Amino acid sequence: MKSNTRETYRIREIDGTDEDVAYTLTELHESTFLDSAPVPKFDRGHWWFAFRGSEPVGFAGMIPSTHVSNAGYLCRVGVLGRHSGRQLQLRLMRAMEARARLSGWCSIVSDTTNNVRSANNFIRAGYRLFIPSHPWAWPSTLYWHKAIK
Repeated sequence: MKSNTRETYRIREIDGTDEDVAYTLTELHESTFLDSAPVPKFDRGHWWFAFRGSEPVGFAGMIPSTHVSNAGYLCRVGVLGRHSGRQLQLRLMRAMEARARLSGWCSIVSDTTNNVRSANNFIRAGYRLFIPSHPWAWPSTLYWHKAIK
């Protein structure tokens, strides 16, 4: 008889200043972004892991926005390919929204460039496209905004 076990994932906020955590964040970043984005500084802002058992299989980070007043900037979300399709990006985004509320921010902003899957996840999570007064990325970048209440 075939087992019908369901995979369980947990989302946990982590300490990016911890050396072991920063090392794992760097490994996950390199595995998910390859060479398409620079490795961020993990000692700033808030960071999360998505765990399957005790193994980190995804991560996310949010820092204070330098472009939008009183907002968090969702700077990274990455999920290992073999764990994609399990709504981990959406769950990580919700964890960041909860932290943004606790931080007293009014909104969260982010951006995507040539990433349809992430853009669709932003739409599913209630983010809307916006045009910033001072765009900060590439000409083909889409900018996302969500009010936090």
